[in-house]
Amino acid sequence: MAAPVHDYLHHASRLAERGVAFITVTLVQPEGHVPQDIGAKAIITAEGLAWGTVGGGRLEAAAIDHARGMLARATDGAGVPQPVAPELVRYELARDLNMVCGGAASLFYEVATAATWNIVVFGAGHVAQATVGLLATFHCNLTCIDPRQEWLARLAPRPNLRTVLVPEPAEAVTALPAGAFVLCMTQGHATDLPIVRELLRAGTARFIGVIGSEPKARTMRSALLKEGFAEAAVVAIRCPLGLAIGSNAPAEIAVSIAAQLLQVRDTSAAS
Repeated sequence: MAAPVHDYLHHASRLAERGVAFITVTLVQPEGHVPQDIGAKAIITAEGLAWGTVGGGRLEAAAIDHARGMLARATDGAGVPQPVAPELVRYELARDLNMVCGGAASLFYEVATAATWNIVVFGAGHVAQATVGLLATFHCNLTCIDPRQEWLARLAPRPNLRTVLVPEPAEAVTALPAGAFVLCMTQGHATDLPIVRELLRAGTARFIGVIGSEPKARTMRSALLKEGFAEAAVVAIRCPLGLAIGSNAPAEIAVSIAAQLLQVRDTSAAS
């Protein structure tokens, strides 16, 4: 008997929330005597069977091996997700798997790749609202951090969006994943600078961007250099944040920021 759909959705959602890539295997065309009913599902990760069954024994062992091979192709050497088309594989149980059932089973394999691109936005104001809304449509893990619950509450819920309420945002830096793209879009220089300072001390962010003008950028860099931070690290901060396109409307600023992030991500991946 196939497991209830809600059980599958629960386990698939839990894996997706944890950023784990997995394969859904579905028995779509049983012929003759097979060890499971049509519609039976299994979830397979790189570690093996995570949930469900398509019949156990040698059929399931073959499914796990095939799924692992697909998962190996689902990311490149840098961990960037790669497109892998669904596959339909037919197994003659006696001939291919030396099973005594005598039937045949067709298994459908679908890949759900994990998002490995971590983007963190400090600030939930007007421009951040537009930027987070756009970035949430990307294949990424997105975090928005702000000390104001009322502004975080304005963000539309998304499966890949996590909001963090913290009185002092700079204190959240130590918990950020290594290699994150970090955007500082708080209420101004006085609240951006402590965050940038902690990011430079941690040294784990792959991208640091600060929204603002050229005068703000000069003031910030001057302060950081006087504090003794390495010039190369200070110069690498993207401020003003975003490409030089569009107007000052929040929606257009969001597009310019998203375009810059894609540009840096893809340039880094190609190098």
